[in-house]
Amino acid sequence: MREQTWQRFRSPRRRSGRRSAVQAAAAVAVGIMTMGVLAPPAASAAAGPDTVKEGLNALLRSDGLPAALASVKDRKGHTRTYTAGVGDLATGSKVPRDGQVRVGSNTKTFTAVVVLQLVAEGKVRLDTPVDTYLPGLVRGKGIDGRHITVRQLLQQTSGLPNYSNYLGEEVRYFEPRELLGIALQHKADFAPGTKWAYSNTNYVLAGLIVEKVTGRPLAKEMGQRIIKRIGLRHTYFPAPGDATIREAHPRGYYQDSAGAPLRDVTETDPSWGWAAGQMISTNSDLNRFFGALVSGRLLPAEQLAQMRTTVPAEGTFGSGARYGLGLVSKPLPCGGLYWGHGGSFPGYETRGGVTDDGRAANVAVTIQLTDEAARKRVDNVVDAALCR
Repeated sequence: MREQTWQRFRSPRRRSGRRSAVQAAAAVAVGIMTMGVLAPPAASAAAGPDTVKEGLNALLRSDGLPAALASVKDRKGHTRTYTAGVGDLATGSKVPRDGQVRVGSNTKTFTAVVVLQLVAEGKVRLDTPVDTYLPGLVRGKGIDGRHITVRQLLQQTSGLPNYSNYLGEEVRYFEPRELLGIALQHKADFAPGTKWAYSNTNYVLAGLIVEKVTGRPLAKEMGQRIIKRIGLRHTYFPAPGDATIREAHPRGYYQDSAGAPLRDVTETDPSWGWAAGQMISTNSDLNRFFGALVSGRLLPAEQLAQMRTTVPAEGTFGSGARYGLGLVSKPLPCGGLYWGHGGSFPGYETRGGVTDDGRAANVAVTIQLTDEAARKRVDNVVDAALCR
């Protein structure tokens, strides 16, 4: 989502001639994208149009996206996966069904779940100051870890400045404490607990608390407590220095400005996102994760209730959106709401979530969106999928 965007992105693996290859493939790709390459086959005329299929094709036409993918589970528990567009502009290859993508800020929900599991175990307290777990670490202009609670980190009400606003152009490996250090060079946005504002810094600190309390890397805690527990076979937290995507995936692209050539940024070091945005997954795995979370399979009732206690977050997540502890609720046009998060990372954008009655939908596109109207159009596909 917008909060995760690093606008001045520069790929560390650019090769001479790559841009021309993308441009050369674009003319071929336009024809393919207009028709859309979708799975499964279109519904019969008697069954009426498939709103998700139509929505993905519309995204390609309106926003010039290389590809779009979706996974949808309906009220009866039936799952359908969709692909549209071109998986690789240089070769014209198909989009892999349910391919892996960088899921950006969806990582925050995983981090929040681990923290809340530690709360349930009595190892962390939500209303205890950050300084209790990371003594002396959080200090700056108007910033004091003795006056910021764990809850405020997860809820985005700490007032900590967002380090990703200050990363500059260099793409390289970042240590988590280096990311925190970048944030602490800037003054607080507001006094803790007085406002809501999205900051990736909050989740870097949450990840550091997990590591301090457990004595284990955050990736291992996520793997044991969430990924293995509910069988997310295509989800992982990349190891330090791993710039690749392990399984079948569409290429991800970046555009410096409207009308500029698309650049392939699939292979990049994701460490600048860490606990706030480093993970790789698929639409189907995200549906499984959010479904397991909302149904109570990952947290006791008390901690899940805390996670679902929300404050307004419309400015960042759209009309009617509210933010809990790493979990977002959004209203549906057909009534009710859904729970999810969404994420944005150079090359990819993801949107989606689940309803309390078991419906689920996630949509991914292979370019990082920087236009509010384009984000809204992706949200509309999610809405259509959940309201069928």
